[in-house]
Amino acid sequence: MAPALVYGNTIVWKPATEGAVTAAKVMECFTKAGFPEGVVNFITGKGSIIGQGLIDHPLLNAITFTGSESVGQSVAKSASARGIKYQLEMGGKNPVIVTKDANIDQAVEAVISGGFRSSGQKCTASSRVVVESSVYDVFKQKLVEAAAKITVGNGLQDGVWMGPCASESQFNTVTQYIEKGKQEGAKLIYGGEILTGGDYGRGFFITPAIFEDVTSEMEIAQAEIFGPVIALMKATDLVEAINLANNTKYGLSASIFTSNISSILDFIDEIEAGLVRINAESAGVELQAPFGGMKASSTGSREQGEAAKEFYTAIKTVFIKGS
Repeated sequence: MAPALVYGNTIVWKPATEGAVTAAKVMECFTKAGFPEGVVNFITGKGSIIGQGLIDHPLLNAITFTGSESVGQSVAKSASARGIKYQLEMGGKNPVIVTKDANIDQAVEAVISGGFRSSGQKCTASSRVVVESSVYDVFKQKLVEAAAKITVGNGLQDGVWMGPCASESQFNTVTQYIEKGKQEGAKLIYGGEILTGGDYGRGFFITPAIFEDVTSEMEIAQAEIFGPVIALMKATDLVEAINLANNTKYGLSASIFTSNISSILDFIDEIEAGLVRINAESAGVELQAPFGGMKASSTGSREQGEAAKEFYTAIKTVFIKGS
């Protein structure tokens, strides 16, 4: 919303249903800040009804959407039919590559943060970790040890590191993918346990899950789970690691851990992702920089940064001839 407002637009904001209460609180902030009535407009309801009604409204000039790929493609179809601007952010299956010359402790810390913080419920969350064979065992051991130290519970309580899934439906999705991974032949080496009783009965809690023996053909290596699930994959060298990282329809965020400048440059050149991070976790954004991905992750112009200016404004070419 920030760039839209900066460039002089009015907004109709339709949040996800699960986030409606939080969104209403944000709207109170706009009111208290003295925003004129009608500049930021808030509406909530079922996306298939409210969302479609917004897209079809004749006064709508542009739409920006964040959500699932299937809904995003529907938005693109409707917007194209009307000839209005649109930008779509539709998720990712973000890889992290750990090379033989990486700082292993640094890589483990970043994978834990990128994969499990916010319970993995970020479009840029680390989902697949491709590790060179020579350092695979030591990385795996350190990763499991770090995951075992994570405290799961009410995020408002001191000492809790990871909270619950956002909703029952999301919890069910995560647990179904964990079971699917087992059925496909992947080995669950840590976590994936449902937590019940006491305070856990007030939410949808699960311990962070780590799989190994994952292949690119498995659904847990291809689908956006949007939960605290990491798939470990092994590669013989950087070339194979990049090929494994690129073997998905998504291309949002990707990171590499290495001390070799040649590996860094090869990764930057070859990785199919809109956000590239070196020796840093895959999750997170810099609001002054363009945000968006490749392939099925994004469609239309980038969000944020200088790219936002073109989306939220119209170019007008003016010629003036002297009298």
